[in-house]
Amino acid sequence: MPYPIAHTMFFVLCISAVMIYAVLGAFSRKELSRKNYMHILLLLFVGGSGALLPDIMAAYGILTGGSMQHCTIGPVSTHSLLFSSSAILFGIFVGYVAYRNFSKAAYMGLFAGSAFISHLLLDDLARYEIDYFYPFYRPVSIFSYLDSEVARTYFLYYELASYAFVLSIFFVIMIALFALSHLGFEFRYKSDK
Repeated sequence: MPYPIAHTMFFVLCISAVMIYAVLGAFSRKELSRKNYMHILLLLFVGGSGALLPDIMAAYGILTGGSMQHCTIGPVSTHSLLFSSSAILFGIFVGYVAYRNFSKAAYMGLFAGSAFISHLLLDDLARYEIDYFYPFYRPVSIFSYLDSEVARTYFLYYELASYAFVLSIFFVIMIALFALSHLGFEFRYKSDK
């Protein structure tokens, strides 16, 4: 399992790159106000918290001196798409408290959900089997075939794993960009005619 800071950095630097680009552009044009800084910090807080939420039981274990077991809360796997609903609800709650607008709160929840899924993908990339479809399917690793030779595996499985790798990262990036575009961060294109 990557360290918690790696999960946060992966989400902030790789997935939220458009936010960083927009902030640096606005900062260089001196367009940022105190309210903008609070908005950016709120997004970083929600994204970072969403990226760390699957390991919530490890944090609880550290604080209580208990077990470092971090993949379940009772019978529920914290590294599953089912548990990602907790990140989405957390993002919606924080977004609603901050903006008092359900539309913005929903996009904040979507942003937190993409952060949560980025955590699962990073753990999967680190060769852990993840309970993506808990309780319906056994743990899987979509990246497990990527480091094997094509001759040692079935070619179809190898190709499907390659596509799954690319599409899963693409899917998480698109979710984050969609949410960020509705929260005020986007690339700008200006046509010079």
